[in-house]
Amino acid sequence: MRFLVLATLIAAAAASALKDTNYNDFVIGKDTLVNVDIKTKEIYCWKLLNHILQPTVYDDIREVARDFVLEDNFDKFLKDDVVKRFIEVFKMGMLPRGEIFVHTNTLHMDQAIVTFRMLYFAKDFDTFIRTACFLRERINGGMFVYALTCAVFHRHDCRGVVLPAPYEIYPYFFVDSHIINKASMLKMSKAATDPAIFNYYGIKVTDKNLLVIDWRKGVRTTLTKDDRLSYFTEDIDLNTYMYYLHMSYPYWMVKDTYNLQKERRGEISMYAYKQLLARYRLERLTNKMCNIDMIKFDDEHNVGYWPKIRLHTGDEMPVRPNNVKLVNKYNLKDRMYVDDIERMIRDGITTGKIEKRDGTVIQLKKAEDFENLARMLLGGLGVVDDDAKVIHVVHLFRRLLSYGNYNFEKYTYIPTALDMYTTCLRDPLFWRVMKRITEHADLFKLYLPKYTRNELDFPGVRVDRITTDKLVTFMDEYDLDITNALYLDEAEIQKKKSDMTFVARMRRLNHHPFKVTVDVESEKAVDAVVRVFFGPKYDCMGRLLNFNDKRHDMLEIDSFLYKLQTGKNTIVRNSIEMHGVIGDREWTRRYFDNSGDTTGAYEKIIDSYWYKTRIGFPHRLLLPRGTVGGVEMQMFVIVTPVRTGMLLPTVDVNVMKDRHACRWTVCFDTMPLGFPFDRKIDMTDFFTTNMKFTDIKIFYKDMSTSNSVKDMDTSDMILKRDDLTYYDKDMFMKWTYKDVMMMSADKMMRM
Repeated sequence: MRFLVLATLIAAAAASALKDTNYNDFVIGKDTLVNVDIKTKEIYCWKLLNHILQPTVYDDIREVARDFVLEDNFDKFLKDDVVKRFIEVFKMGMLPRGEIFVHTNTLHMDQAIVTFRMLYFAKDFDTFIRTACFLRERINGGMFVYALTCAVFHRHDCRGVVLPAPYEIYPYFFVDSHIINKASMLKMSKAATDPAIFNYYGIKVTDKNLLVIDWRKGVRTTLTKDDRLSYFTEDIDLNTYMYYLHMSYPYWMVKDTYNLQKERRGEISMYAYKQLLARYRLERLTNKMCNIDMIKFDDEHNVGYWPKIRLHTGDEMPVRPNNVKLVNKYNLKDRMYVDDIERMIRDGITTGKIEKRDGTVIQLKKAEDFENLARMLLGGLGVVDDDAKVIHVVHLFRRLLSYGNYNFEKYTYIPTALDMYTTCLRDPLFWRVMKRITEHADLFKLYLPKYTRNELDFPGVRVDRITTDKLVTFMDEYDLDITNALYLDEAEIQKKKSDMTFVARMRRLNHHPFKVTVDVESEKAVDAVVRVFFGPKYDCMGRLLNFNDKRHDMLEIDSFLYKLQTGKNTIVRNSIEMHGVIGDREWTRRYFDNSGDTTGAYEKIIDSYWYKTRIGFPHRLLLPRGTVGGVEMQMFVIVTPVRTGMLLPTVDVNVMKDRHACRWTVCFDTMPLGFPFDRKIDMTDFFTTNMKFTDIKIFYKDMSTSNSVKDMDTSDMILKRDDLTYYDKDMFMKWTYKDVMMMSADKMMRM
């Protein structure tokens, strides 16, 4: 019954997505656009990003791009030198249109930063959008998407603007090549193909010109046991989270003009990396896989990766075979540079300071100096007074591990999965890189004193009990709009839209919503910070873990301010309302169907939706997959007083209502992120009444054991298993009675 309801909801959503919205009513004319509403700003941005691989189909964008002259509008920018610099770079030649824009290519990024600066320093939204139209028709599409997205993230007058999800703008980085290949085949044939082929590939065509391609159909390719986790590492929302994390805190934004230096951006980025690693290790644990090792350059037994991604140029994202030596004669210089930088950083941690070439000293002694270390490792700490001239150790690793060092600084560079923020989490090697990077942060924390009982305790507050609903995960279905991966033909260009909507139907990890209930006894009314973690109880070999063993694997799923009342307090937190998590992103087509709403309902969703859609962690990935019998883990809750200081002199208990401002606890508490597990634990002083552990179990509900899987008849199918991939449950193959008997006879002959 649950699946029937789900199928009905998805069908209704698909029908709603096909409702026509007349975007031509929102024309970028000659009138000023300074004071337009959020709804109009969003539609302008959506039109700019629609079908980014082709010249725009919208007449107003083409007219503005033709009539807008940069040289005549210097006065419309806060800094006219950024326009002059762009003109110089543009005249010298930029990344050609049609080529692939690569996030780790220095040449590409230098040009993207120049482009971003011009958009960022536009005086008002009118200048911003006209400059964007000018760029849309002149520069590389991938570079334009990067610069525009980053500008929208950081411009004050774009606050509240929701952009299409990156997997809708450019599906190639998120969707397997065989899916896009089938969609292209269907578009060329106008979906007029053999019904038997449709059945074989799992393709359905509705009467609304909605083409659904089943991602589960087809051959599964595996190289290593790490491919068991592809349902997690290749998840579109997880990779979007990584991409948006970079957009929120770009490594090259080192100047105070961007207003990022006031935030704990280095600590936030490092903690995000550590939390991703903790979440990945929990997923490995539920799959009976042990911990990951940090990357070692001399190791010859490295795992390979097959991205299964074909770019719009027709080039395949390179495959890395198993057991490839990471260091060779082509990247030996990069290896030496990485060794020098790591030695400098680790020496600085042990000595307490790093002296730069200009004589300035970076302090690495106190707890607040962790910000300097994190920015050095992940970007944000300038070497000289120039954007992009930063120390970024992760980029050094990516360059070292790249397959094409000879061509790295050329326009025609073909990226590996490691090179793109939208794909790096797919590669098992990147998790090993993250492990090595975070080890430097852990070394710094080891030199800090352990938390004292006074820092851990909250006198007069006692956590009595922690309870949760039954924690159940499952694999559900999701339809991903991939229409922008296909080129419009001449007739469609005239109509300014595709005749058909192409959808990839995938399976993804999800869980039932759950509640966490915490009973707290307080002797007085006081403001408090509540942090909720969960982590492993046993390691992969079934051995009980002590708190120091598992502190790096504790996943912070919620943190919030709460005003305790005298006596008993019952705190109930719904998983979908937990801090910093988001639900499913709506299809852009369906989201903009609300553009005609004049009742005010549209404006009401801005504050709750804008922040979450940008850097929120996917709600459905809060829990690891679990097992049918349940994986034993532990939940931990600590209630502490609100601590303020120089960086945060006051705090507003209602600050959590402003989700634009907060990431974890940085806006309402000055304690380090990850407290109390970020430092080594002294077991004699750790346990206080304001904290509590409780055992939990995470169950997995195997939906493939029933015949209710949507749009798939399993009455005459048996399962073909592949021991290396979790997706074996989806590899349905049709067999005749004769086939089964022959298979059984062959098995008997081998015995």
